[in-house]
Amino acid sequence: MTEAPGVEPAGGIPARVMICDDSATIRGAIARMLEADPGIRVVAKVSNGRMAIDELKRTKVDALVLDIEMPVLDGMAALPLLLQADPGLRIIMASTLTTRGADIAMRALRLGAADYVPKPTSIGTATDERFRLEIISKVKGLARLRHRAASPASPARPAPPTPTRRASVLPPRMLAIGSSTGGPQALFTLIQALGRSVDVPVVLTQHMPATFTPILAEHITRLGGMPCAEAKDGEPLLTGRIYLAPGDKHLIIEKGGGPTGEPGGAVRTAPPKGIAGSLMVRARLSSEPPENYCRPSVDPMLRSAAIVCDGRVLVAMLTGMGHDGLAGTRCVVEAGGAAVAQDEATSVVWGMPGAIAQAGLCHAVLPLTKIAPKLLEMLRGPAR
Repeated sequence: MTEAPGVEPAGGIPARVMICDDSATIRGAIARMLEADPGIRVVAKVSNGRMAIDELKRTKVDALVLDIEMPVLDGMAALPLLLQADPGLRIIMASTLTTRGADIAMRALRLGAADYVPKPTSIGTATDERFRLEIISKVKGLARLRHRAASPASPARPAPPTPTRRASVLPPRMLAIGSSTGGPQALFTLIQALGRSVDVPVVLTQHMPATFTPILAEHITRLGGMPCAEAKDGEPLLTGRIYLAPGDKHLIIEKGGGPTGEPGGAVRTAPPKGIAGSLMVRARLSSEPPENYCRPSVDPMLRSAAIVCDGRVLVAMLTGMGHDGLAGTRCVVEAGGAAVAQDEATSVVWGMPGAIAQAGLCHAVLPLTKIAPKLLEMLRGPAR
């Protein structure tokens, strides 16, 4: 992936960024890649959380890249104090690519951080093109959301036309969710709002490293709604559960079942409410080459689901850079399914949802907080 992120600050105002990391090498490397973008201005570089809090008192900051492990005051201890000092500040946690780092990053998101980036461990990693694109897109996208929230009456630009279409007359057999940049925070909001009212299997692809996906699944489960776990190769997909594509594996949907035992001895033998027929489906994990520069990719999940479920798939496309999911959503819709996209105003990056919206593939394009009610309505099927 070499193209620049398609994100611009609101009204042409540069994103004002602070970098907080105890490594001068990492601070310098991140600052150089951010300042190479004309839409970003690094206004402060500090080495611990206490200094970041003090700097906020004299410097206007839109986004803060915050290291987790630092002397004096670490990132997790500083997080609530920073948000108290400036509730509108968008904080991006810089996490190590470890299980512990992933767990801390996910906890930070649930405590108010806006996003995370895998922290580079050396200059060689810090200059990696994928990392550069990720941090630039998140900084600019989050700064744009802050600017827009501060001036809701003056949108940055008119919303592009988003033609919508009728939804399928048949209730869906599966809910499929795709997300990328800004996705974890959006997923927490969406899945918590869905609660336990989903009577179909839910499959989810979030662009994320392999060390992070099991931790994301754990944190989704802790929301208290549907249980979530990484999908396992060959396992049957049960209603009311979320199956997450593991990092570095495509999630493919296949016909077929096998034992459908659930923890505690409960067994699902009847089709879920609202579904005609007893469709049995299972997960397959694939190491086929990346699609749209991604593995896992949303497209193979949607293509396979459209075939197995005879088109009766409901797609929810959340914030993300690029156009992964466009081809798969087209397959779903052409087979008789439906799609809902997150709108530009609430997306960190309106790449993935924008691609399907502008292609005219959506039943609805909605703010994040309105997506869950619409999905639940569509899952029930048309009123009789």
